[in-house]
Formats: sequence, structure tokens, C-alpha cells
Amino acid sequence: MTGGPAGPDDGVERPADDSVVELHPVVLVGAPTERRNPRSTDLDLMSTRDVLTVINDDDRRVPAAVAAVLDEIAVTVDLAVTALRTGHRVHYFGAGTSGRLGVIDAAELVPTFNSPDGWFCAHLAGGPGAMWRAVEDAEDDLRGGAAEAARCVAAGDLVVGLAASGRTPYVLGALGAAGERGAATVLLCANPEVRPTVRLDVVIGVDTGPEVVTGSTRMKAGTAQKLVLNAFSTAVMVRLGRVYSNLMIDMMATNAKLRGRMISILIEATGCGEEVSRRALHEADGDLKTALVSLLSGAGTDAARSALARTAHQVRGALALLAS
Repeated sequence: MTGGPAGPDDGVERPADDSVVELHPVVLVGAPTERRNPRSTDLDLMSTRDVLTVINDDDRRVPAAVAAVLDEIAVTVDLAVTALRTGHRVHYFGAGTSGRLGVIDAAELVPTFNSPDGWFCAHLAGGPGAMWRAVEDAEDDLRGGAAEAARCVAAGDLVVGLAASGRTPYVLGALGAAGERGAATVLLCANPEVRPTVRLDVVIGVDTGPEVVTGSTRMKAGTAQKLVLNAFSTAVMVRLGRVYSNLMIDMMATNAKLRGRMISILIEATGCGEEVSRRALHEADGDLKTALVSLLSGAGTDAARSALARTAHQVRGALALLAS
């Protein structure tokens, strides 16, 4: 467990005396993402090609920064697998770019892995409209984040907070409320120096450093969050048996391209020809896993479907059961 009370450097600018009163709260953020990047101080004087080179050179630092937090990501994957296997859910809470990346990741899991409705739930400060138009003040709504978590998070769930600085009030409010309800809590940020003001199970602080354009966390910080979320949710799906070898076997065939991909997957996985693969998929009523187990084991469609049901729909488990 990590986290604790806020320190005196909580980032809130206060008047030197009672003669100055701020009409709106002002936060001076000391996160690495807000510092000036010495490699891009002449950005506005560069040629177009040089601007792109500077951006690209800085982007190269992101994969190494993600590699440094793989242990923390692995723990988070295991927490998610435990939650989903016991009938609970994974929630993303975020604001701005971070929140939008959470929405994208959750949305893509359905067509890619046919993940059940409600497995991954994304909550964006400012609501659905904030996907298209910035609602910047929504991120300051600590009570709003707490209320949203209190409304939809249950004990046993996993809540992943997404905040580049690691200090977004909406996200921290949600994490605090989720922890109080008995959920596991994780903070994903681009600030390895963060000192969380709520208790957390895991902190994933990716050290992406200052941005090419100071404070523009849609750049390296956003890229890092996309990489982490891709790796995290994909690993969860692998652990839950929705991948066989390196093939998607729980995908939804919602268009011609994906229906063709199903046939290609059966051909790749089994070595059978196209006609045999098409027939097996037809006999399995379009269920790729059932067709795959049937072709690999030589069992009939009904036996393959039964073996999958008895092994929590794990292909390798079903194959072992049919071979015993």
C-alpha cells in the first residue's frame, strides 16, 4: 500500500497576506510533465523537419520508461484478472487526454476480444461530451469523482485512475471513494515523484519527463498511458483465455473483414484448409472457439462446446479435457 496525507507542497498557490484574494483556485503543478524540455527550447525557430525530429527523438524515450514499470503493471493485471474471474469489474477514471485514452481502451476490448458488457467501464470527467470538447474544469471536481465511484464501484472491483500529473482531483476523489468501498485501486500517471493523497494498492509512475511543448501531456505522457493500457488490457485478456497462441479467438465478426479473419485464424491455428475451416465455423454457429477446439481435437461440435463450458471457455483447458 502506498500513499498518505498531503504535504505542505500540495501545489495550491496561497496569497501572501489577506490583501490578495483569488477568485478561482490556482494550482502550481510541479510534476515533471510541466517542466520545460531543454531539447526543444528553440522549437518555434526550427524548420518543419527539425520540429518533427525533436518530437520523434523524444518519443523514443517512452518505451524504455514503460519498461521500467512492468512489475507494477503485472501486479495490476493480476488484480484485474482476480476481479473479473470473481464476477467484478475494472473501472477507468480519468480526465482530459488520460480519460479519453481510458474510454478508447475500454471500447476497443469489445470488438477485439468480445469482452462482456460491463467488464471494463470508463468514467470521464465532464461526461461523454468531454470526449469531443474539453471540459477542463471537470477535472477539479473531487466530489464529482467520489460520487461517481460511490455510485458504480463495488467491493472486489478494480479501479484504475488515469492522471498525467498524478494529482487530478476528480481521479483522486474516485480512487479514495473506491478504496473505501473495498475496491483495489491503482494510479497510472507520468509522475514518478507523485505522493498520493489517498491510499492505493499500486502506483504506476511512468517517467516520461518534460514534454516537447511544455505541459502538453497529450504527447509523451499520453503515449505512455496508451502503451500501458494496451499492454495491461491485452495481458488481462490473454490471462482470461481470450487468446490462443497469439491469435484472437473471442473476436466478434461484425463485418466482412472480421468474418474473413475468423477463417484465417482457423487456418493458421489448425493447418486445415479454407473449406474445412468454413465448414467447422458454420457447424459451430459462428463460434470461433468451438470450431477451433473441434478441429484441433477431432471432437464433434457438441463435445467441443461442452468441454469449453466445463473449463471456463479456455481452449487449452478444453483440449486437455478432450484428450484425457
